[in-house]
Amino acid sequence: MDETKDIAGVIAPPPLIFGVPLIAGLAFHELVGGFDFTVRDLPWLVRAAMGPGFVIFGAFMIAGAILAFRRADTPAEPWEPTRALTFKGPYRLTRNPMYLGMAAIYFGLSVLAGCYLLLAILAPILIVIDRFVIAREERYLSAKFGSDYDDYRARSRRWL
Repeated sequence: MDETKDIAGVIAPPPLIFGVPLIAGLAFHELVGGFDFTVRDLPWLVRAAMGPGFVIFGAFMIAGAILAFRRADTPAEPWEPTRALTFKGPYRLTRNPMYLGMAAIYFGLSVLAGCYLLLAILAPILIVIDRFVIAREERYLSAKFGSDYDDYRARSRRWL
């Protein structure tokens, strides 16, 4: 938690944490003509069904989370002060539906691209999100909302 401001103090905007490595990995994949480590042995029909399925799931999680924030009249961005907690929509399933959604979209696009490299990069991205975004947000929300947030954290899961 940033002690001087009413914000969580996350290391970077989460869309950048997911997006920059995704774009760089896709560019590298195309630069080498798709001949890096690939999941091409996974049939195209499986990839064509699985990839978009994860992308759609991720988009719904993010949209549901943003809608829940709007209904609670609080910003979705972690670099803005949180005005209220929300336990509705996808927040009934997970404390971090937006990050789960971003991870699902990243995974789905990696499968569609047929690229192991992108899949391998996802693990360190999730570690950064977990340790330097979510952990900071949780400290901030606990300090700001006290037992209301602590009770929610006790009855819900961080990811799934």
